[in-house]
Amino acid sequence: MHFFNPTSAGEILAEVVCLKEGACVKWTEVPQYDAVLVYDAGSEDVTALPELYYVLRDLPSCPDYNKIVASHRDGYLFLGIAQGGSLLLANVFEAPDFTTAEYYIFLALKQLQLNPEVSTICMRSLVGPEEEMSLYRYFKAVDQL
Repeated sequence: MHFFNPTSAGEILAEVVCLKEGACVKWTEVPQYDAVLVYDAGSEDVTALPELYYVLRDLPSCPDYNKIVASHRDGYLFLGIAQGGSLLLANVFEAPDFTTAEYYIFLALKQLQLNPEVSTICMRSLVGPEEEMSLYRYFKAVDQL
């Protein structure tokens, strides 16, 4: 947060995603990680926070040192990963089905060199019995937030 300049929030976001003409760029602090979430509020209610904010908010409630919170809804995977008090990843992936969401979860864990077998994944969105069993094949535990 120390280096964030609110007047350049749109420029910062445009460096990593393609913004539509007239995008409504907003930002909010994520104090538990000394971070700022910059996002396109789009045409939605501009007072509503994006799902990724709630994923990040819930990361500290994960029981393990490797903290993994995911939410799969509306064709997207919202994923936050931390180790202890250090935020490692906060991202949104297009995932039309749960298999694709799992792919992104495991790809992120591989990139960060985290072992799912010793980690608990915490899900903010509801998962069905088949999806939960699929996650249990790889994670030591699956928690529903």
